[in-house]
Amino acid sequence: MIADIISLPFMQHAFLAALLAALCCGVMGTLVVANRMVFLAGGAAHAAYGGVGLAYFLILPVLPVTVAFTVAAALCMAALTRRRVEDTDTVIGVLWAAGMAFGIILLDVTPGYKPDLMSYLFGSIITVPVADLYALAALAVVLSAVTLRHYNGFVAMAFDREFAAVRGAPVGMLHYLLTALAAVTVVLLIRVAGLILVIALLSVAPSLALRRTASMGRAMLLATALNVFFCLAGLALAYGCDLTSGAAIIAVAAATYFLSLLPGLRGHGHGA
Repeated sequence: MIADIISLPFMQHAFLAALLAALCCGVMGTLVVANRMVFLAGGAAHAAYGGVGLAYFLILPVLPVTVAFTVAAALCMAALTRRRVEDTDTVIGVLWAAGMAFGIILLDVTPGYKPDLMSYLFGSIITVPVADLYALAALAVVLSAVTLRHYNGFVAMAFDREFAAVRGAPVGMLHYLLTALAAVTVVLLIRVAGLILVIALLSVAPSLALRRTASMGRAMLLATALNVFFCLAGLALAYGCDLTSGAAIIAVAAATYFLSLLPGLRGHGHGA
């Protein structure tokens, strides 16, 4: 069965997309979870709809417009939440909803062809074009390079932001850098995997990894490995049972997460 699956060109593209998505989400997801920014990343993901609607309304290329809009929205969330920490959930929730509404309204008033927004929710990893594979590969290189360059700062910020700032770490810059990278990651992966799967890959595996390791670097490796398992097992399940690929991957991830909560299977890592 495995040989039959691998022999199919569209499944080969899907497997490669899954591996690249697993790497990107393993690295970025670990940073996002460790810094307690999952909700912010989710807000950026939903705000991306505003960029899609704006691109179609202005008749401009979808990807660059969506990236620019989402990064701007994410940085706005980051700036507001840094100043008023107690209102973080409310601010992100409002911008989350406003971004989606803005995009939908723009699509409603745009004449001619209108994209199916459901495709952005669930994606289609088995129909990923080659151009998106190159984009994911470039993203993986950029994320790896930035993480290596600022690894110590990211670790210090995740452990204790105030202490890190006292020790001279550029906490503000790293906060905005991490936010912008998360936004770009979300936009590029939404095109391949859909919003729901992106959020799952960014949160489930990293949270499991951080509970089982005492090093952020090892957590990134473990999160990447878990995401690879989720994606490949989900694709095999989808192919064998004729299921939607994204939903099958999420089902595998969710089952693994809930199994990890059973007594005796909980980890003890702190993710710093």
